[in-house]
Amino acid sequence: MKKLSFVLMAAFMSVAALAQNSPKPAEKGVTYGAGTENKDVVTIANMEEQVQSAGKFSGKITGKVTEVCQEKGCWMKVDKGNGETIMVKFKDYAFFMPKNLAGQTVVLEGDATVKEVSVKQQKHYAEDAGKSKEEINKIKEAKKEVQFVAKGVLVL
Repeated sequence: MKKLSFVLMAAFMSVAALAQNSPKPAEKGVTYGAGTENKDVVTIANMEEQVQSAGKFSGKITGKVTEVCQEKGCWMKVDKGNGETIMVKFKDYAFFMPKNLAGQTVVLEGDATVKEVSVKQQKHYAEDAGKSKEEINKIKEAKKEVQFVAKGVLVL
């Protein structure tokens, strides 16, 4: 009886662990988090202007995903349209993105502010992205950047 209880408990824990935070496959129309719609969207450039002038932005932006955290899908980078990217995290760490989302265009709804990113945090992101040791070792200074915290994401 003890063995049966142990086996059942182990099976339950395995199923529960696999079911947690597994995002749906990235397909057109799929939403993540609180979801959002493709209307009232502004460009990333307009969002950044508002962050620089008002200190923050709340609303929707759109862009092409260039990179996704390969550990959990807990962050992504979106192309600004000028060869640079913006860091996107997810509100309250409540949802994750599929690791193969890079190349897809998305609508993001949430808030943006300027944050200082420490050397340690930059190296952590680089490790999550699968960067080489040489690339990681080149990170030597903290930097300020606009970061977007999404509460909802829609794949276009």
